[in-house]
Amino acid sequence: MMELVVAPACSALSGTVRVPSDKSMSHRAVLFAGMANGTSLVRDVLDSADVRSTISALHWLGAGVRVLGGGPRGLVLEITGWGDRGPTQPQGPVDCGNSGTTARLLMGVLAGWPVRVTLTGDSSLSRRPMRRVADPLRSMGARVDMAGDGTLPVTVHGARLSPVAYASPVASAQVKTAILLAGLRADGTTTVTEPAPSRDHTERMLPAFGVSVSRESPLRAAVAGPVALTAAEVTVPADPSSAAFLAVAATLLENSSLVLPDVAVNPTRTGFLGVLERMGAEIVVRPAEPMGTEPIATLEVRSARSLRATRVPAEEVPSLIDEVPILALAAARAQGMTRFEGVGELRVKESDRLEAVRSGLEAVGVPVRAGADWLEVTGTAALQGARLSSLGDHRLAMTWAIAGLLAAGRTVVDAFEAVDVSYPTFRDDVEALLGRRLA
Repeated sequence: MMELVVAPACSALSGTVRVPSDKSMSHRAVLFAGMANGTSLVRDVLDSADVRSTISALHWLGAGVRVLGGGPRGLVLEITGWGDRGPTQPQGPVDCGNSGTTARLLMGVLAGWPVRVTLTGDSSLSRRPMRRVADPLRSMGARVDMAGDGTLPVTVHGARLSPVAYASPVASAQVKTAILLAGLRADGTTTVTEPAPSRDHTERMLPAFGVSVSRESPLRAAVAGPVALTAAEVTVPADPSSAAFLAVAATLLENSSLVLPDVAVNPTRTGFLGVLERMGAEIVVRPAEPMGTEPIATLEVRSARSLRATRVPAEEVPSLIDEVPILALAAARAQGMTRFEGVGELRVKESDRLEAVRSGLEAVGVPVRAGADWLEVTGTAALQGARLSSLGDHRLAMTWAIAGLLAAGRTVVDAFEAVDVSYPTFRDDVEALLGRRLA
């Protein structure tokens, strides 16, 4: 495991950086291209461990993937999909690594084809719940075998599918997408209704691949099958979740001035901006030319004079679930007590993020309390350096690194290599913006 030592910041965070491409959209663009008839061109694909898991899975399932180039903006891929012939039977299990998106979306993709595929993952992914996807797929006619506690390994026995009108008990873009992708193989209309809006990248991107998606409201999406995807050209914008970590760092470090171009500002992803603005952050959102159907903007961030506590209600959480750890760190420097409600989903992420945030903030001297699905953070004037662990969770690794810049004394982040899941160049970018090494 890699250990990162962080010294207190002695300079502002200043400059311009294009954060890595969006992870959620990269997964979908690569996967949809692998499902399509013809050859797609996908630009600026996030080159991270999670997305590599999806690319590897496509290879084992019979899609052709060529890397045409790469650079700071991401990979350029030429992908020839399996199209009407369907995925091929792999010789062994398909390893999804640490990627819940890969595993859950593939369950939906495979459910309607005559294949038998076992999906596996690392120890962290193998603790994450898969029953929330398996149950609706079973109702459509697929056979899905799981470990006794509803986790990986999962074996999908594809079958002829019937459409379903599914009322999801959770707002989850992964669950929604898996069901819609299975619905592409069903004879009729498959509908998913959610209790709150979740990320809608699937609904926005499928039409580029020739599939119409009906959206009666932000809570409901439907596809009519059977239908095949056709090849497309897609460019992936910068990841708002990755941008959030640098935006909070610039907000909290005195005299900072940061510019983040090409950031996706899809309203299902930008809840963190609303929370930071309520707290008193100085962030200007300058709209730019859209990328396909995804709105794009440049974020300009200056350090805040002071921050005040706020309440984050449950209905706001689906639009910022991945940013709760870094928002909790912002709350640690705000005046008053900030309460996050309806955040129980954090307990089934790469780690028990809710408990990890509570214990990590407590370790650096922040008054914090947590329940089954809530978190309360009381702002404090000073943080103290401590030894913290990412627990193999990329969001925690970045949060604790930024905490180290704010804390007195030395902070050590164990298992820092977890950042490779979504932001492999995080350390390099932070050091460039600081003008010095972290330690």
